[in-house]
Amino acid sequence: MASNHWTKICAVTFLAPFCLWISPQARASDQRHVVVVVWDGMRPDFVTEELTPVLWKLAQEGVVFRNNHAVYLSATNVNGTAIATGDYPEHSGLIANHEFRSKIDARKPVDVELPEVVEKGDALSGGKYIAVPTIAELVRQSGGRTVVASAKTVGSLLDRKVDQAGAVHPNRPADESSSRPIANRPYPGQAASVTFAAGRAWPNESLNQLLAALGPFPKSHPAQDDWTTKAFTEMLWKNGVPTFSLLWLGEPDLTQHETAPGDPAALRAIKSSDEKLSSVLSALDKERVRDKTDIFVVSDHGFSTIEHEIDLPQILRDAGFDAVTEFKGEPQKGQIMLVGVGGSVLIYLPDHDAALARRLTEFLQQTNYAGAIFSKEKFEGTFSLDQAQINSPDAPDILMSFRWDENKNRFGVPGMIDADWQRAAGKGTHATLSRFDMHNTLIASGPDFKKGLTSDIPSGNIDLAPTILKILGISSPTMDGRVLSEAMLSAKQTSSRDTRTIDATKAFPGGTWDQSLHISQVGSTVYLDEGDGAFTPNQR
Repeated sequence: MASNHWTKICAVTFLAPFCLWISPQARASDQRHVVVVVWDGMRPDFVTEELTPVLWKLAQEGVVFRNNHAVYLSATNVNGTAIATGDYPEHSGLIANHEFRSKIDARKPVDVELPEVVEKGDALSGGKYIAVPTIAELVRQSGGRTVVASAKTVGSLLDRKVDQAGAVHPNRPADESSSRPIANRPYPGQAASVTFAAGRAWPNESLNQLLAALGPFPKSHPAQDDWTTKAFTEMLWKNGVPTFSLLWLGEPDLTQHETAPGDPAALRAIKSSDEKLSSVLSALDKERVRDKTDIFVVSDHGFSTIEHEIDLPQILRDAGFDAVTEFKGEPQKGQIMLVGVGGSVLIYLPDHDAALARRLTEFLQQTNYAGAIFSKEKFEGTFSLDQAQINSPDAPDILMSFRWDENKNRFGVPGMIDADWQRAAGKGTHATLSRFDMHNTLIASGPDFKKGLTSDIPSGNIDLAPTILKILGISSPTMDGRVLSEAMLSAKQTSSRDTRTIDATKAFPGGTWDQSLHISQVGSTVYLDEGDGAFTPNQR
């Protein structure tokens, strides 16, 4: 007969002695854990039985989303935020890795994920630097414990309010907002939720405990992933696997930036990520919760190889524009701020001069490196920022994605792009609308997912948050993403699907500019497949 009495379990851990009260419901077989492992920059075509045997096996046991999408801009911090919130950049408020936000820094662009930038952004916005709640915040509000560990600074965006939550969460034996019992609810004395990001941690005292056990946070890429994974599985899970956990690996992204997709060093980085995944799965087995855990392995974006580096500031200055990458003082009339983010460039006009914006747009439309062009004020031959879901309050006046093609690099890997002046030809980068940047890896496996399924239904990074909250039985605010019901055992029929292409053209005396954007849609959720443009000179 099942007991109706609460059970008190006490233990001494590296954090502190604690006691956890567990209800009969919380011990029930339907309790769930969700673990997300991010392989930064992992292209789906590199998931093979030989290169990634652990991930390959997990894929055979679960669901492969063969048509998964990053959000644009296809960059780390943008997609980290999309994964964490389930919302497009225009709604979360973060659209690029680097942005010009004059209220935070009036002279130069900011790295959007740096803790000091996040803190100042929150102070200026009343805690709305990221305008919508994250998975971790919603799980804690429902009484669950969370752990986020990131080898990269993006971790500071995934859970900014863990300090505000404190070590003791709702002091009650049940959470009426949750339809499914949640394991490891933080009751008085239990270890707090923790967020770690590239050498910093919240709550701050947890960092000292990690450093004492593991030593200083390393400087080399593989060692950073190794350190973070050990902190995740051996330390932060030592009190039990939380309701929601996220591990963000820096590889293969960091090595692919230094080399290129397909380079032997990049392949070794992929193997390293596979080994870290093996450590996570082994830890779940050790804790005997594998059969109660849904696992997502996802990448934030794909990857390409740079064919040409484009010194756009110099090109524009040579053409008579007052283009800068940093203001030396107060912005002058007619000045243009350029923010390069790899495969795209954000262009800010401090005085929002429409005539200057039009002249600059027309110049870009007649170049041999511009791909799709988006503008805050709609001009002939451009798309609006709204059409890419990037029209945030701090969005630039113009955003240009560089041109791309399907040619192969020296390692036989397809996907070549032009990129900004900070990147070297032959190296790897991303953030274009190339299909090789916009399509990324997503594999899910666990008790709530079908077995051995390959899904071609469009999906995206914005779908993780609503799917995870559905699994945990937590009611969520309205999100742009959708529940990945086609992959789940208790699924309803997936909403209708649609694909379409939109075009924008402009005729010039010397030729015609034409750009296109390919879009997929499931229900109300929109995914950008790819986009590009070209100027075609008139035949003589």
